Amino acid sequence: MAAALSSSLTSASSVLFSSSNYPSLPSFSPSQRLCFSHSALSSSYSVSPALFTFPSPRLSATAAVSFSVRAATAAGEKKKVLIVNTNSGGHSIIGFYFAKELLGSGHNVTILTVGEEGSDKMKKPPFNRFSEIVSAGGRTVWGDPPEIGKVLAGETFDVVLDNNGKDLDAVRPVADWAKETGVKQFLFISSAGIYLPTEEPPHVEGDAVKGSAGHVGVEKYMAETFSNWASFRPQYMIGSGNNKDCEEWFFDRIVRNRPVPIPGSGMQLTNISHAKDLSSMLTLAVEKPEAASGNIFNSVSERAVTLDGMAKLCAKAAGLPVEIVHYDPKAIGVDAKKAFPFRNMHFYAEPRAAKEILGWQGTTNLPEDLKERFEEYVKIGRDKKTMAFELDDKILEALKVPAAV
Repeated sequence: MAAALSSSLTSASSVLFSSSNYPSLPSFSPSQRLCFSHSALSSSYSVSPALFTFPSPRLSATAAVSFSVRAATAAGEKKKVLIVNTNSGGHSIIGFYFAKELLGSGHNVTILTVGEEGSDKMKKPPFNRFSEIVSAGGRTVWGDPPEIGKVLAGETFDVVLDNNGKDLDAVRPVADWAKETGVKQFLFISSAGIYLPTEEPPHVEGDAVKGSAGHVGVEKYMAETFSNWASFRPQYMIGSGNNKDCEEWFFDRIVRNRPVPIPGSGMQLTNISHAKDLSSMLTLAVEKPEAASGNIFNSVSERAVTLDGMAKLCAKAAGLPVEIVHYDPKAIGVDAKKAFPFRNMHFYAEPRAAKEILGWQGTTNLPEDLKERFEEYVKIGRDKKTMAFELDDKILEALKVPAAV
């Protein structure tokens, strides 16, 4: 068991890696991917250039141009946008940021949150901050997707974003209503989790997906139903108002001087982006509907981070040391999905299509963003809350690693 234990103490260093169908999806050959090689002796990485080509003429026409969301809107049409927003989970923050981004760019926004306004869920972020949307000129309503025609009786919209459904049964009522009422553009929040595992990370648009995934069925239905549609596949997100633990999981352990148990080697690559980057990508799709139409976009940041690197960056943001321990979930008998907030594998996508088609540029700066997130973590008093770490304790006991009480 001791051989399986790897422990490190650090307060600063981290490892980051930079990334430089349905109709109109770009294609990438295996030799054009970003490649990683690792030597157990040298612990060094070599990165080959992520060269790629797009077969569509319209992609190359926009490839060299960088666009500003607000500048594009200033000369463009103001849209009437409906956001159908989930009432829980990590995606709920997307509608909140998207609404604020649209309002800041002069669009008309209604956000329909699934469920009832008086439910306990609405007492949590980001819903308890919906006053920010209203004060910016937006409108908030509540209801269930099958009743959307009653909730919004007689209303029409230019654009509808479904940020709620994970399968066709959940999305179809919204999509069919949108079609019947003459919506010009239909957008959907899918998931990068539908990609099949690959030996050649990162995932790029056009890679094979799980045919049984509910999101895939929705994407196919959109392509069959709407003349103008686009799908967005996010990974892990951070940002003020998030109600699903990401960086908080690491902060919870670091501030309490507890070891951070990470499954596997800790060198697995993942992608964490700020919600504001996804909202800016969505806004560009609204403002460039013809360019966005018929495309799938990986809604992620431009850099990857290792699992160990995430722990180290969180520690640096908190100004504290961190002890990382590695373990084999099967050997210890724990479910890594319950014991750790990220996938125990390489899970890393690139936003190639958004950059080439929409002229999108990301602004996520994980080290700096984590500093802001830690400030809020302390501000809300989470660092002082009493917490139980039962799964952690089971892991640490098996590894014979002491933990602070």
